[in-house]
Amino acid sequence: MSYAENLWLFFLVLFGIVILPGMDMLFVLASALTGGRRTGLSAASGMSAGGIVHSLYGAVGVGALAVWIPSLFKPLLIAGAVYMVWIGISLARSSIVVNGGEADASASARKAFWRAMLTCLSNPKAYLFMMAIYPQFLKPAYGPIWMQGAVMGLMVAVTQFAVYGGLALTADRSRAWLVSSPATTVFIGRAAGVMLVAVALLTLWEGLS
Repeated sequence: MSYAENLWLFFLVLFGIVILPGMDMLFVLASALTGGRRTGLSAASGMSAGGIVHSLYGAVGVGALAVWIPSLFKPLLIAGAVYMVWIGISLARSSIVVNGGEADASASARKAFWRAMLTCLSNPKAYLFMMAIYPQFLKPAYGPIWMQGAVMGLMVAVTQFAVYGGLALTADRSRAWLVSSPATTVFIGRAAGVMLVAVALLTLWEGLS
């Protein structure tokens, strides 16, 4: 298999993982619905930044380390799941409404970026992806591992932003209607919180089983 074929195969696997509904997608959707287009795109950017960090982990061999020393991997799964459960419970207990004004859009966007990045880095599914997939595509025969990792990191960032950014733009189109329906936004926020808890527990169960 050539290096180009290797990258195409990686992209197919990557795209299949990114488009699956999960914690990252739910966070971007909630950010766009509650904060508007700018906040949603900032959240998508944060997810992309987190994806780059995951790629760096893979490039330096963390994926292989997790395979050979699983005792170091399980604490990461547990910590990530606990964090996401905390986020989910916070959403489930909240009363989120969509405001008509954008006075705090800048601060909200910055907060969304950093929370999205932390959410991505705390997502157990991302570590499972790195552990299971990266060692299959980072091969010395294709050149320096760090360079391969950089290319794969760029692919992850672009794919995540394309998918999540598109989701944010689509979600924003319904924002005008949601402004006039606060009960609906409260329901969406709480439902998203419940789903976050469910997905976190599921990925934790899969990772530890």
